Amino acid sequence: MKNWKIVPQEPNVAEFVQCYWLLEKEASDTSHNYPKLNPDPSGTLIIAAEQQKYAYQNKNDNFSGQGSHWIFPNSQTMQLDHSQPFVILGIKFNIGALYSLDLPLKQPVIDQVTKVDVNLLLKIDILNKLSCLTKENHPVESYRDLLDDILAPWLTSKLQDSHSKLCQKAILQLTNHPVSEIGPLLHCSQRTIERSFSRVTGFTLKQCQSMLRFEAILERLYAVKDADIDWLNIVDEFGFSDQSHLIRNLKSIIDETPGQYAKARDLTIDIYGDFTSD
Repeated sequence: MKNWKIVPQEPNVAEFVQCYWLLEKEASDTSHNYPKLNPDPSGTLIIAAEQQKYAYQNKNDNFSGQGSHWIFPNSQTMQLDHSQPFVILGIKFNIGALYSLDLPLKQPVIDQVTKVDVNLLLKIDILNKLSCLTKENHPVESYRDLLDDILAPWLTSKLQDSHSKLCQKAILQLTNHPVSEIGPLLHCSQRTIERSFSRVTGFTLKQCQSMLRFEAILERLYAVKDADIDWLNIVDEFGFSDQSHLIRNLKSIIDETPGQYAKARDLTIDIYGDFTSD
């Protein structure tokens, strides 16, 4: 198993892109074949060889195809088919960034996976350039620099409107403040913020906050062994009123109780790790 994650250095790219990551599963890898992708308010552009198959399944839909594709922000857990060897490179965008990119599908789009001609989108044969790096076993920083160079001309021309700017300000407050406090903090009515946030992301502030908190919980749980999980500490650390509140929250996001999740450990972070840069 090979994986890495690295953040862009080009400022005009970092305004829209959270990170680049790569995941490679070889034929000898016996890890879980059907990991689950947790709900995520961000969108990701997956770059893959044309003949490489993909399959995603949530409660309501099945998405399958070959080659590069968009994973739009998802409010539901999706099961992935990783039963065969693969190599994929991901460009994970910041929350709400897709709204400003003038994509063919009018934003916001959620809970969808769609095929994309990535060379046409970026106006360069990116697959060939990435292949050259892979063959010569270049360091991770070489991938970052190449992607920065490719994305900068595209993203530099993108502008954030007033709704997008207000959305970004609200996102900065979601980690440390209740939703009800964001209006006064930004000197704006709660209704105005909610309308702009929904227009840009497709989610309510509360939905986004729940997903961000769950991602933080996953990172916390990843660092401890199953036997060492103390759910009461998780309740206190992440601001739940009690254990029942935590159970309801997990059930609404991944349709599992804390006990069920601890037993399964079948989300992508559990199977592939936290994608720490090596």
